[in-house]
Amino acid sequence: MKVKAEAIAKRVEVSSARPRLAVLGLLLGDLLALEASLLLGYATREALGFWFPAKVPLEALRSIALALLIFPLGYALAGLYPGYGLATVERVRRTVQVTFLLFLALIAWEWLFLREGWSRGVLGFTMGYALVVVPLAAALAREVLVRLGAWGVPVVILGAGKSGALVARNLKADPVLGLRPTAFLDDDPAKWGIEVEGLPVLGSLDLAPDLAQRGLQYAVLAMPGANRERIAHLLHELPFPHVILVPDLFGVQSLWVSTRDLAGVLGLEVRKNLLVGRNRFFKRALDYLLGLPLFLASLPFLAFFALWIKRVSPGPAFYAQEREGYMGRTIRVWKLRTMYPDAEARLARYLEENPAARAEWERFFKLKDDPRVLPGVGHFLRRTSLDELPQLWNVLKGEMSLVGPRPFPRYHLEKFSEEFRRLRRSVLPGLTGLWQVSARSEGDLEVQEALDTYYIRNWSLWLDLYILARTVWVVLTRKGAY
Repeated sequence: MKVKAEAIAKRVEVSSARPRLAVLGLLLGDLLALEASLLLGYATREALGFWFPAKVPLEALRSIALALLIFPLGYALAGLYPGYGLATVERVRRTVQVTFLLFLALIAWEWLFLREGWSRGVLGFTMGYALVVVPLAAALAREVLVRLGAWGVPVVILGAGKSGALVARNLKADPVLGLRPTAFLDDDPAKWGIEVEGLPVLGSLDLAPDLAQRGLQYAVLAMPGANRERIAHLLHELPFPHVILVPDLFGVQSLWVSTRDLAGVLGLEVRKNLLVGRNRFFKRALDYLLGLPLFLASLPFLAFFALWIKRVSPGPAFYAQEREGYMGRTIRVWKLRTMYPDAEARLARYLEENPAARAEWERFFKLKDDPRVLPGVGHFLRRTSLDELPQLWNVLKGEMSLVGPRPFPRYHLEKFSEEFRRLRRSVLPGLTGLWQVSARSEGDLEVQEALDTYYIRNWSLWLDLYILARTVWVVLTRKGAY
């Protein structure tokens, strides 16, 4: 065990320089994104010169470019450098809010003091681009840092039981979070020397001071079964600068939870965002704001794909399926046809002749080699998910939302518990969802239920925007689809 402890100590020492490299990478990415937004804003302002008769010389951009250099200070004050442990949605929220407020400050400064010094048109367009480009560039910078091994800090998990194993598994599955599980400590001697989720259990919690002295700064206290006095004592005595407590609240939402001091008693305020009327209004407004132009832009593509389908397989290019919608109401969901007209008969014969395929179907309700799919157009539409484009009409009708749990067939829903089905019925089904951008066809029933539950309980407009951005990436890369 001493050898493993020394090895972990070396990993801690090696990673001590990584935060500086991570901050430098994020800082460089943000500055490049901001200056690129300025160039895009200027180009857009010049391209729309018929609306803006006054010319803006390139020299005028110099002072704006210098002003943009202060933005990383705002990001740093918002805890984004490096921001280990922040969920992606929270990162996006902080980045957008700081960017928006700083641009408003620049515009106010120009209007109050400079008047004709800067172009408000250039500033306005630059802000519009920056609100999108800066979060995307930051996400790309983190991905690059992860691949270079320069992202994240080592974390020791206190408690090697089921809760600790779950924490380790989730942290390893999400390296962008920046918390890299390194080892366990547990007071149960039977666990010393074994490995949990591929990580060693070094010994008892008495080793915590030694790890802290070697430079380890983060610990996750995952002992929800311990009594209150034991937890309070550990929180007081643990020498780590950052201790994350995992309470015995599995299944409860994890985003938009705030601590409250109830006259000396610790309370957790859980904001149920989807029960707030204005949030439902903003979500519906987003559906129309993005859904209408997307629907109009999709019409030429729908016509092209419809002709392609009819060329490959005679019959209608579109079809509707009855699905369970909001409050259990039956809705007709439209899709481009990607299968043969006798698809169900083909599927029944194929599953009867292939036991392995039957097992795959019963677990995922999808097949990698699906005999029902049309050659060429069918595979293309399914891999890109463009067969779902007609559902933009369902969104405009108010039967669906751009983001939400996907409307499954009834035979699929019957595999879930009634409690989960009741939770799904409480929101509009979505054109895309967290499952589609996280696991997609690779996620079984358990994964589908976990991700849909997480989305509904943790909903926010920021989460919707994140999922929409991820959807574009997934469609372009065709990740996880078949």
